[in-house]
Amino acid sequence: MKIKPCKSQVFRLEPIIGSRKYINYFWSFSIFFGAFGFLIVGICSYLKKELFFFSAENIIFIPQGAVMCFYGIAGIFLSFYLWFTMILGVGSGFNEFNKNEGIVNIFRWGFPGQNRRIKICCLIKDIKSIRIYIRDGISPRSALYLKIRGMPDIPLDVIEDRFNLNEIEKRATELASFLRVPIEGLE
Repeated sequence: MKIKPCKSQVFRLEPIIGSRKYINYFWSFSIFFGAFGFLIVGICSYLKKELFFFSAENIIFIPQGAVMCFYGIAGIFLSFYLWFTMILGVGSGFNEFNKNEGIVNIFRWGFPGQNRRIKICCLIKDIKSIRIYIRDGISPRSALYLKIRGMPDIPLDVIEDRFNLNEIEKRATELASFLRVPIEGLE
């Protein structure tokens, strides 16, 4: 189910993509094919034969071939995990801000089990501010948080793939003016 964004004077609905990002598809394919290659080379070293154009003439099964099999199996499981999270849409959901009813609903999908559906409801009057978090460095990351009285900060959106300060500030400013709360985090 795809949620369309909706903005008006009294209502806002923001869809959240979650784990279904293009970069996750890229990494799941890359990890799977790389791990499959490791596994085939490890099996070739054990059988001392050529399989699927992979040759392991110079690789002894113990220890190199066994380690390659282990890394191949581990990588395949990791790629299956990534596919599983993308199929389930872990982390996807929506942020709903409704001034008519005076409530904020934040919904996310989690892993299967008791807490599969994560829903947080609060009153707009309990919101203290919108907080912007920015981390520079090797893996830059930025996020918007909702600060609510008596609750820990709630992440509204984590922006990892595109680090654009103007876009983050614009989004935070729009949301803060809609909710009529201050912005924290940028000095």
